[in-house]
Amino acid sequence: MKVAIAGAGNVGTFIAKDLRSAGHAVLLIEENLDLVKRLEPTMDVEFFAGDACEVSNLTRAGIGDADVMVAATGEDQVNLVVSLLAKQEFAVPRVVARVNHPKNQWLFNETWGVDVSVSTPHLLSALVEEAVSVGSLVRLLQFEGGNARLVEVTLAEDSPARGLSLSAMDVPRDASIVAIVRDGKVVVPRGDTVMAIGDEVLALVTTDSEQQVQELLIGS
Repeated sequence: MKVAIAGAGNVGTFIAKDLRSAGHAVLLIEENLDLVKRLEPTMDVEFFAGDACEVSNLTRAGIGDADVMVAATGEDQVNLVVSLLAKQEFAVPRVVARVNHPKNQWLFNETWGVDVSVSTPHLLSALVEEAVSVGSLVRLLQFEGGNARLVEVTLAEDSPARGLSLSAMDVPRDASIVAIVRDGKVVVPRGDTVMAIGDEVLALVTTDSEQQVQELLIGS
């Protein structure tokens, strides 16, 4: 897989190193030439020095054959422009954008070419909530312009799902139970998987199906 990353700051370089170590081809785009010269000898990735907000630079960098574009700069306006260009001008299949300021989260949607937005403050608060909440639905990650999301529920003693198999739960068609964490181990759910108290249930839901899933796992 080829991944193009805009921004060679701490976030961009960490992502680049991590993906490269996993065997992916990585292109790192950074407009600060001095920074590029300093980083090039230390990283086994392809560099391109230039402003990622200009179509000509993205063309010369070669993002046309990228499988994923990551807009990881420290400026939200730059990340939005990069995302829009990657999707509309180069039809990059997957665009992931970093949200620096939580108040701008609403902008990072399919209108701007963003498939997945990552807001660190929102993610941290969700993880804190997930760590202390039992019997509550916690939103962990948003997908596809806000219509699909990953949610988590730790089943409480009064959960209506307790003792039911997945096939008996009548999960909505536009939702899916994707994993269960039980006793520190990941259980891949099957039709005959029975829900138990304390299970951490991860589900993909849409705006329309979230309430139904919540009722199945938590109750009215």
